[in-house]
Amino acid sequence: MQKSLLMSLMAGLWLVLAACGGGSQEQQSQTAAPAPAKPEIPAVAELAIAGNDQMQYDKKKLEVYEGQTVKLTLTHSGTLAKEAMGHNWVLLAQGTDLAAFATSAMGAKDSDYIPADSDAQIIVHTDMLGGGESTSIEFPAPAAGTYKYLCTFPGHYVMMQGDFVVKPRE
Repeated sequence: MQKSLLMSLMAGLWLVLAACGGGSQEQQSQTAAPAPAKPEIPAVAELAIAGNDQMQYDKKKLEVYEGQTVKLTLTHSGTLAKEAMGHNWVLLAQGTDLAAFATSAMGAKDSDYIPADSDAQIIVHTDMLGGGESTSIEFPAPAAGTYKYLCTFPGHYVMMQGDFVVKPRE
């Protein structure tokens, strides 16, 4: 008796499952939605950064994509003269010792605190600015990675530094 009850239940279950799954192949297959288009990376990355009379940049991190042309504008938002509170923006090559470079820069007053023979350590730099001044530079973004930037005016690098992140194109 138990065996025939079990067989009846199994047969009923099979009929229910067969009735639910009887759709055509066309109904069951779904077309995969197309992947959303990736946003286009602009050819030029326009960046702005400011330094103030409290020895601070307004940004600690700047991001671009590999292969972009970077147009960076530095503004000295303070009021003090270049000789008292000058600011620049210097992008260092990977592997450059930040503290050692800044120490070397302190002795380079005649060249706006850009050390002689530092071409291998510097990717690009702006001019030194006084309060209310602004300058722009253009350069190709380096290879993907994280680079350090700083102000080389004596003593400023401790507070005026950040990361320049170059993201790979995907």
